[in-house]
Amino acid sequence: MARRRKAVSLVAVLVAELAAFSASGAVPSSQPDRDMAELQNAIAAAAPDAVIEPRPGRYVGHLVIDKAVTLDGHGQVTLDGGGQGTVVVMKTNGAAVMNMRITGTGDNHETEDAAVRILGNDNLVRDNVIDDALFGIDLKQADHNVVRRNRITSKPLELGLRGDSIRLWYSNDNKLEDNAIHDSRDFILWYSKRNLVKGNENAHGRYGLHFMFASDNVVEGNTFRDNSVGISMMYDQGDVIRGNFIGHAQGSTGTCISMKEASAIVIENNDIQYCASGIALDISPYQPGMVNRIEGNRIAFDDIGVSFINEWHDNEFRANEFKGNMTDVAVYGRGSAKNNLWDGNAWDSYEGFDRNNDGIGDTPFILMAYAGQMWMDVPNTRFFKGTPLLEVLDFLDRLAPFSQPEIILEDKHPRYRISDAGQRRAAQP
Repeated sequence: MARRRKAVSLVAVLVAELAAFSASGAVPSSQPDRDMAELQNAIAAAAPDAVIEPRPGRYVGHLVIDKAVTLDGHGQVTLDGGGQGTVVVMKTNGAAVMNMRITGTGDNHETEDAAVRILGNDNLVRDNVIDDALFGIDLKQADHNVVRRNRITSKPLELGLRGDSIRLWYSNDNKLEDNAIHDSRDFILWYSKRNLVKGNENAHGRYGLHFMFASDNVVEGNTFRDNSVGISMMYDQGDVIRGNFIGHAQGSTGTCISMKEASAIVIENNDIQYCASGIALDISPYQPGMVNRIEGNRIAFDDIGVSFINEWHDNEFRANEFKGNMTDVAVYGRGSAKNNLWDGNAWDSYEGFDRNNDGIGDTPFILMAYAGQMWMDVPNTRFFKGTPLLEVLDFLDRLAPFSQPEIILEDKHPRYRISDAGQRRAAQP
């Protein structure tokens, strides 16, 4: 019931919030136009650590914050770039931008036009409404900043032509919390370490969250839904993905969580639902001697719960719940997943018993690959997966195998029942 009560469209929530924000007079629909030079002069005249409270209105132009001041619009100020360039550049340490509407960036990808660009450390960007922005908030070699409770949407362009909602480039130890994002492109961290991504909502984009050559980041309590990919980790190491809802990845290849050459990753206590692939692994872990730990997740109602792009090793799957997937685990190219650890998972396709009532099946759970599952071996046939022809072929092969089936995996201590505990985790919107 808790899930159903929260099953409200993220976009509808955002629209309602924006309408309320405007209706309350926080951002009046008709504001007096003012010159951005007024704010620039106020910053130039301010002492360090001063709080600047601009007069209500719409300030048109571009702003550079080059000292540690706080700019607080109290919900009555719009900073409008006029459709050109980056609106606000924070070229300092210890500054703050809050309670503004920031809009009207340029549309040039070469200059990476953004609503806010952070080029310093220990800055704060919070409680802003960012719209009609190619890129939302862009951090470049910027550490120990806080980006919190902003509402971000891109320009009304095709998905691939939008900019990124939040982007980090060589930026470490930042906190990205409680932001509401929709209709942007990617939420992305490049070459960035030890960042906290917590409590955000991201919908109707390409990558809900994308790591590239990043490490030791924590992703906790977020909601990623209706994106092409929920979370993608490419060439990453040491990230922790915990307590998130990741679901409804769009399209026939939509993936909840993707790992490519990613090592020492922890994926625990997430709800991973309604995707073509729940978790997809490609040569992960990549670094010798490292292990990926996948534990306590609810992997449910996916086409394929866990897919291995190739036969690989050193992933540990413990105490996960596999429920309602068309295929629980698939390995492409005639391989197995036996070189990974499978222990204590709950499988709704388990056909054994628990005669001593200890919650563990009396016999191991063994997942077999039959000749009829040709879509694993011949990629082009996956288009027909789920069709009556292949389903009948698969059924007949299980009834009277054409050849000796191969073992994909063995879980020696399968949890006997699928419990309602899988409902406990990150709330589905």
